[in-house]
Amino acid sequence: MILWVAASLSACSSPTQKADSLAQRFGFRKAIVDGDGFRHVVYENSKPAPDGALHIYIDGDGTPYADVTRSTTDPTPRDLLMLRLMARDPADSVYVGRPCYFALQHDSICKPTFWTTARYGPQVLASMEAVLREESIKHAAKHLEIFGLSGGGVIAVLLAQRIDAVARVVTIGSNLDIDAWCDLHHYSRLVGSINPVEQPALRTNVHVLHLVGNLDTNTPPYMVQAAARQRGEQVRVVENFDHGCCWEKLWPTFLNGSP
Repeated sequence: MILWVAASLSACSSPTQKADSLAQRFGFRKAIVDGDGFRHVVYENSKPAPDGALHIYIDGDGTPYADVTRSTTDPTPRDLLMLRLMARDPADSVYVGRPCYFALQHDSICKPTFWTTARYGPQVLASMEAVLREESIKHAAKHLEIFGLSGGGVIAVLLAQRIDAVARVVTIGSNLDIDAWCDLHHYSRLVGSINPVEQPALRTNVHVLHLVGNLDTNTPPYMVQAAARQRGEQVRVVENFDHGCCWEKLWPTFLNGSP
């Protein structure tokens, strides 16, 4: 089920209002879509797709914790890099919000575990998968290409294992070995989440590229390279980029498969 909603015109006092304002500026259409048990906010940048591709954008983990001991009451990303990247994409595209994000954290099914320890868990993945399948049908897509930032890249890789229509996955600064990443930052491990590095490699007909900036301290290049090597996937280290900067500059070239 899809509920179309108008993007907010009010003052941007919350992360969701900021997202709505940015989406409206880009001319995106907002909807609330039912997944598998969860609701999801999506922003659509509907354009003709002569090649039948639908591009899916998944943002990072946002703000899972208020501090080292407490989960946040609103995990919605404050810096919506993937929404901005989608604005530079000439293809038919959809930004898919994660369960309980974008002011949906008060839904009865939602609890902090779904944006903390189980943020890449089976229930989250099943609901994201349901949304991608629905969007694929609605857009009459012949294949899907998924782009994910940081933890959104984790979800992109795990969804590509579940959906045969996925033809390409591109991640940015993605923590492909979540145990190693937690250990690096001295975080508790994400019990309830699935670790991509422990999963089988994707089908040989899926083109996979992991991008990481050489200045990325959140997900250092060596960590991405080690996990990708274990999975048999390609990594490109981009000079003078970090975890958030400056992917907008070169995004169209990455979309075209250029260095």
